[in-house]
Amino acid sequence: MAKGGRRVRIFSALEVANICGVVNQTAINWIRNGHLKAFTTPGGQYRIYAKDLAAFLDKRGMGTSGEALQVMMENANWNTFLIASAGSANNDLKKEIGNLLPGYKIIEANGWFEIGRKFAEEKPGFVLLDAELPGNDISGFIHSIKNDPAFGRPYIYLLTENSSSNGSSFGEADAVLAKPQDLNKLDAIMKDTERLPDQAVIA
Repeated sequence: MAKGGRRVRIFSALEVANICGVVNQTAINWIRNGHLKAFTTPGGQYRIYAKDLAAFLDKRGMGTSGEALQVMMENANWNTFLIASAGSANNDLKKEIGNLLPGYKIIEANGWFEIGRKFAEEKPGFVLLDAELPGNDISGFIHSIKNDPAFGRPYIYLLTENSSSNGSSFGEADAVLAKPQDLNKLDAIMKDTERLPDQAVIA
């Protein structure tokens, strides 16, 4: 896990597909056919470094997208984890996640105004968002954050009461965790996300 600084952003095949406006299988085919450089996680999922995606976009004549990608990489704080939920639940979560991720700056926000302010000020690389937080369209919010280069395309994990949800109703969320909080699952997800070589750490 990161002890400080910023990590180079990595993308899933689905995120690449969304950036390029194609279906997920097309992005996977690019990888399998050697057009897009990628590596696999221990769980067998494809991951693409930002620099490799930017090079791919430039080679395909999508230079503007590649430039936007570089802006994204410079803006997200990959050692910052935001807990966004309602009320006192944050206190327990902050302590537990702090123990789970000792190398991260753990911040919290209650309500949409404060969540928006924390995104603007801190630009967290990772977010745990309560899907039942009232007063906003969760899918729309995630879409806005994910598609604004100023926020660096953070990873957003949702907490939900609906343990049977497969995440399809939450659009671009990176993972859906059932309540009560499944911190073992979060731990595994974070380790998978952060499994980068040492040279990927930016001082």
